[in-house]
Parts: sequence; structure tokens; C-alpha cells
Amino acid sequence: MKVVIITPTYNEKGNVERLIKILEEDIFPQIKNHDMNILVADDNSPDGTADIVRGLMKKWKNLDVNVGERHGLGAAYIRAMTYAIDNGTDVVFEMDADLQHDPKKIPEFLKKIDEGYDMVIGTRYSQGGSIPSNWPIQRKIFSIFGNLLVRFILLRFSIHDWTGGYRAVRKEVFLKEKAELTNFKGYTFQVSFLNKVARDGFKIAEVPFHFEDRTLGDSKIAPMVYIVDLLKYVISASIKEYLFGPFGKFLVVGGLGFIIQAVILRILVEIFKVNPPIANLTGAVAAIFSNYNLNNLWTFKTEKITGIGQYLWKMLNFYATSAIGVIFIQTGIIFLGDQLIGRKYYFIYFIVGTAVLLIYNFTVYRFIIWRKKPHK
Repeated sequence: MKVVIITPTYNEKGNVERLIKILEEDIFPQIKNHDMNILVADDNSPDGTADIVRGLMKKWKNLDVNVGERHGLGAAYIRAMTYAIDNGTDVVFEMDADLQHDPKKIPEFLKKIDEGYDMVIGTRYSQGGSIPSNWPIQRKIFSIFGNLLVRFILLRFSIHDWTGGYRAVRKEVFLKEKAELTNFKGYTFQVSFLNKVARDGFKIAEVPFHFEDRTLGDSKIAPMVYIVDLLKYVISASIKEYLFGPFGKFLVVGGLGFIIQAVILRILVEIFKVNPPIANLTGAVAAIFSNYNLNNLWTFKTEKITGIGQYLWKMLNFYATSAIGVIFIQTGIIFLGDQLIGRKYYFIYFIVGTAVLLIYNFTVYRFIIWRKKPHK
């Protein structure tokens, strides 16, 4: 595969020379099964960074420079990734020019790509990863809790490092997400890119590394602007995905199922004097049938079940998984309330049981019945 290490620069003359030398002389000779290249994405640096790279291109033919206007980190990466992929690249790396990202980890990233992962991210916050011990305590708190906040708001806890910029990405991933990334010019690009990749079911791996502090030049991050932009993105993305995405649709479908089950429950208990747990199970049969078909046609339509055989088999699975929740969670709560407190409040027990059941059902439906098909 053709692999391109993309490093964005703005006034990184001293750093970029050191990075290129390390990559060309120490790292690339270790990698035998990939065509390794470097692309410097320079934003018209006034210190002559691009000219330094052009001079080094005479020595190393696998080195190139892509120059454009300064519109932020995200814009630089989109411009450079597009350029690289248009020239036959299979895998692109994101890597800082200031040597904060350990170049020795590149073979580990490529090993994960060879194993079939679509995106590999360097992580400072899982076992084996770390941040500089000499950072001030406020910077450590900002970095660690900033990542925890993103994980909590987006509800994606398996990914440990959201804000880092050390990554390897297959071209198919970038081409799939490119249209949605053009609005993210600055550092929020990193979080939005990773979130969209996770949302669309691509396989993501992590490689722990120690994050070095820069020794030359200045950081380009404007902290307050970054914090505000980041919070705006993660909150809006979370609302869009979980209220107007599959979970929001799931709530509407579940609400209709709730009404069906509640009506049957009350009719059977109050008119026909049926025992509440039995009445609840009867209503659940009708509600589950409604939920299955509406979820299939609307909530999870991108993974819609087709074909009569698959439809019937998945419906059997749906009833089986739903029955576990209805019997042990919802009906169990109704039974306990009926026995311990009394039948007078049976409908309150039903509402409490339904609330607990909601979380169970969405998890099972999303990851078992309508699980996303892996990208090829």
C-alpha cells in the first residue's frame, strides 16, 4: 500500500527538518511492505518552511509539499488528504511536525491497518499512553477531563483519546466522511472526524504512546476558542444523533408500543380482572410486534431486514430478546410491586419497569438485531 505521512505546518522550519530526517533515516527503512512517503501541508508559513521542504525534496524523492492559505488545522488536513488520495494513496497519517508524536509507533499503526482496521488513533489516555509529567496541573486537568467530557457527551466510551492528532486513516474512510468535514476548519476537525467514523461503523483501533512536549516553536491552539468550538460541536452532535437519529426514532416507536401495551394492560386488569403480570405479558406480545416492524422500516432502515426467511428469523430473535426484558425487567418489577406494596399502584410499577426496559431494549436492538454491517 502507498502510505503518506501528512504533517501540517505553520512556521515549523526547525521542527519539520528534524521530523523528515527521523522518518527517512530511522523509521522508513524498518518498513518493508509499504511504500512510505511524506507530505508537508504548509499554510504559507512566513518563516520559509515550504522552501526548506523543497530543498529536502532533492534528497528524498518520496517527500512532497502541499501549500495553501491558512484556514486552520482541519482545512489543511482536508486539502492535503485530498491531494494525497488523488495521487494514489491508500493510507494517510495525521502527524504533528513538532515531534510530540512518537515516530517509532508508525509500524504499530500500520500493523493495525494490515489487520483490517479502518482508522488507528494514537492514545495518551489508555494503558501504555501518557502525557508529559512536567505539564502544569491545570493543563493536565484540562487535557484529561476534556477527553472525558467528550466521551461522556457523545456516549462513546470505548475510544480513549478524542482530541489527539496522531492517526492513520484508510482512503475509503476519508472519502466517505469528507463532505461532512469541510465545515470544521480548526482543531474541532479531530473530534468531528473521529465521531463520524465511529458513527458509521468503521473499525477503530488504538495505539498507546507517550506524548512529548514540544521543544521548538509555539502551539497554534487558541485555548478558549477551541473549548467553545469543541463544546458546541459535541453537544450539537449528541443532540442530532441521539434525539433525531436512531435513538429518537426508537423513542417514538417505543412510545407507540407503550400505548398499545398500556391500553391492553388496563383493559385486561380493570374490565376482565386479569392478574397484572399476566395482563402485562399479553399486551407485550402486541407491542413487540408493532415495535419490530416499525423499527425495521424506520428506526434502523439502513440495516433493514429483507427477505421473508430473514424477516421471520430476526422476528423470532426479536421476540426472544424482548421477552427476556419484558419478563425479567418489566413484568418482574410489576410482580414485586404487586406482592410487596399492593395491586393499587400496578400502573406505576408498569411505568417504572418500562423506563428500565427502554435502555435494555435499545442496546439489544442496536447491537444485536440491527447491528451495523462492517465496512469492507
